[in-house]
Amino acid sequence: MNYLPLLIPVLLLVIGSHAIGAEDDGVPQINGCRIAPDSQCANANLRGADLRNLDMRRINLAGADLAGADLRHSNLDLANLENASLRGANLTRASLQQSNLRVADFSGATLVAIQGWGLFAQAANFDGANLRAANLEFARLSSATLHNAQLQAANLEMTWLSKADLKGAHLQDANLQEVKLGGANLANANLTGSRTHYGNFQGANMEGCTECPKGWD
Repeated sequence: MNYLPLLIPVLLLVIGSHAIGAEDDGVPQINGCRIAPDSQCANANLRGADLRNLDMRRINLAGADLAGADLRHSNLDLANLENASLRGANLTRASLQQSNLRVADFSGATLVAIQGWGLFAQAANFDGANLRAANLEFARLSSATLHNAQLQAANLEMTWLSKADLKGAHLQDANLQEVKLGGANLANANLTGSRTHYGNFQGANMEGCTECPKGWD
C-alpha cells in the first residue's frame, strides 16, 4: 500500500511549523538578529527597521546599521550601541538609560523626550539631532558634537559636556544646573531662559552665544 499521499500533509505541517519556529515566541528576528534583551547583534543590518515599543535591554548592537530605523518608545537601557549608525533614526520617547553610545552617529536623528539618565556618549555625533525635552541628567557626552542640535527644555543637569562642540545649538529653557562645559564650543549657541546655576563653563568658547553666563573669560 502506498502511504505517501497520507504522509505528504503531515510533512508539510512539520516543515511549516519549523519555518515559523523562530518567531513562535513572538520575538522578531531581522537579518539574523533576534530583537530581545541580551541578544548579540554586533554589526547587524537593521537599516530602516521597525523596532517600535520593543524590549532591547542590554542588547549588543555595537557597529550596527540602524540608519532611519523606527525606535519610538523602545527600551534600550544598558544597550551597547558603540560606533553604531543611527543617522535619521526616530527614537522619540525611547529609554537609553546607562546605555553605551560612544562614537555612535545620531546625526539628524529624532530623540525627543528620551530617557537618557547616565548614558555614555563620548565623542558621539548628534549634529542636527532633535533632543527637545530629552533627559540627559548625569550623561557623559565629553567631546561629542552637537552642531545646531535642538536641546530646548532638555535636562542636562550634571551632564558632562567638557570639550563638546555645541556650535549653534539651541538650548533655550534647558536645565544646565551643575553642567560640565569646560573647554566646550558654545559659539552661536542660544541659552535664552536656561538655568545655569553652578555650571562649569571654564575655558568655553562663547563667541556669538546668546545668554551665555558672564565671568568665564
